[in-house]
Amino acid sequence: MKTARRISVLLLATLALAACSSEPDDDDGNGVPSGWIRGAYSSRGADYVDRTDSASKVADEIDGNTSAVARLTDGDKVFLRYRDDIVGISPLATGRGSLIEIADYRTGYHRWRTHVGSAWPDPDSAAFRGGGPGSGK
Repeated sequence: MKTARRISVLLLATLALAACSSEPDDDDGNGVPSGWIRGAYSSRGADYVDRTDSASKVADEIDGNTSAVARLTDGDKVFLRYRDDIVGISPLATGRGSLIEIADYRTGYHRWRTHVGSAWPDPDSAAFRGGGPGSGK
């Protein structure tokens, strides 16, 4: 009986530690739904791919799962702004499907500045507080 109890306690402790050590998904609090994206789309290195849907449809799917703070469409590309990240969705070079890229806000802003720079705050400006609406007020 003591052995069974020890095994049960050990298993519960292991499960608790595994739950605590899991990579944070950030699916709540207006964080990018990285876990959901990872499960819904095929990975391609650090990025993700939807081989059939347009960038607009993929953006609708992602935004439908976790609402973005802001959404910007520039031509055939769509950008979703989350608390600390940007999701960039663009057509695949093959002409069918979409490439999904996740970048922290600063990196994404600089990478896609020509698309988002006139609409979203520059993270290097003195006025930028980051963290989405209401943060740092």
